[in-house]
Amino acid sequence: MEYISTRGGASALDFEGVTLAGLASDGGLYVPREWPRFSEAEIAAMRGLSYVELAVRVMLPFVTPSLTEDDLRDLCTRAYGRFAHEGVTPLTQFDQQQWLLELFHGPTLAFKDVALQLLGRLFEHFLKQRDDHLTIVGATSGDTGSAAIDAVAGRERVDIFMLHPKGRVSDVQRRQMTTVRAPNVHNIAIEGSFDDAQAMVKRMFVDDAMTGRFRISAVNSINWARLMAQVVYYFAAALQLGAPERKVAFSVPTGNFGDVFAGYVAAKMGLPVERLIVATNVNDILHRALSTGDYSAGTVTPTAAPSMDIQVSSNFERLLFDCGGRDGLALAEQMHGFEATKAMQLTNAQREGAAALFTSARADADAMINAMSWAAQKCGEVIDPHTAIGLHAAREAGIDPAVPVVTLATAHPAKFPDAVERATGTRPPLPSRVGDLFQREESYAELPGDYDAVAAYVAEHATESA
Repeated sequence: MEYISTRGGASALDFEGVTLAGLASDGGLYVPREWPRFSEAEIAAMRGLSYVELAVRVMLPFVTPSLTEDDLRDLCTRAYGRFAHEGVTPLTQFDQQQWLLELFHGPTLAFKDVALQLLGRLFEHFLKQRDDHLTIVGATSGDTGSAAIDAVAGRERVDIFMLHPKGRVSDVQRRQMTTVRAPNVHNIAIEGSFDDAQAMVKRMFVDDAMTGRFRISAVNSINWARLMAQVVYYFAAALQLGAPERKVAFSVPTGNFGDVFAGYVAAKMGLPVERLIVATNVNDILHRALSTGDYSAGTVTPTAAPSMDIQVSSNFERLLFDCGGRDGLALAEQMHGFEATKAMQLTNAQREGAAALFTSARADADAMINAMSWAAQKCGEVIDPHTAIGLHAAREAGIDPAVPVVTLATAHPAKFPDAVERATGTRPPLPSRVGDLFQREESYAELPGDYDAVAAYVAEHATESA
């Protein structure tokens, strides 16, 4: 498999290359040159496979020839062996149509674990082969940071620098990052929003002063390998609900568009997806883009669903590229205009291409609370605020009653105990595997929202590449 940049100006790379690179050198995101596709018979043959074997079957076309099938199986076995549920991503039923895909059984209680437990092992595997060192620089709106840190803490050949917006993540989310005491882990709280942090990370990838000294890579969903691993659970859920003979719809709470784009990839690979419902909170740039074609960033509004408090959705670029005829140079011009003005209109081709599979919904605080209350009172399920936004969108989508609708449960409710308690009257306890979180000592740097300050800190603490 060969990978190309959405902006058309970077060299094509193999899977090993895109995993270690993260962002393309032209500022674009890597995508496969073509989508692998399974036949109905091949999808039907996946029924009954363990999660590890399903992951191998789905991901093998993307990793060849960088990994052998045995390499991939070994990496997946070790990655998913750390999950608290034997099924890794089990399904739960709400009612006759609505289902919940539980993606929070990993070590940090968030869907990011599904991909990052594998990504950490991929980094280690490829770096050992190259005898090289990697500097991971990432930005988190809450869950990516803790999942990435857990995946690489203490591993040789890797340093990780994780930026989070000071005061804008939950106490549990922050502590899951800042209480990890490993010499290769560096937490940075910056003044500003997640979008500010993400912009600094992207700038570092094209800063010759940094890339000339350090092999910099990403763990955000701008890294193709992470997004690829998330495709698997769409297959897992759909197969349990009757695919390939039966279509399935998915409702995905999303801010950065990576999780729902993985569903788009699954559909391109032949999975019978009826609709992908993009669920946003009041930071609704994606809802506006998909419903009106207006991709214009506003001011970030802090909410009880902080992982969605985003106004620039990095992975949306991959969809615009694929729906806009895969014209990298045209998209580069379009994205440069957006980066300069924070406003952009989708082309007719982009709007029509997205509308073939995507719909969207916006949930305010009341809608989020009502969804949490309904799940608890009517179904006995306690869900977190992000999942509640997805559930609200799922129930409002008007999908044919014969089509099951799966809401992706992106985080354990105990990560947001205050919001859950306000909505349901129940305070969810932390699982025993993280129960001493509030007794651990925190450690992190506080820096201004200034790129030069962050770059200087990284340069001072990172290990130079070979």
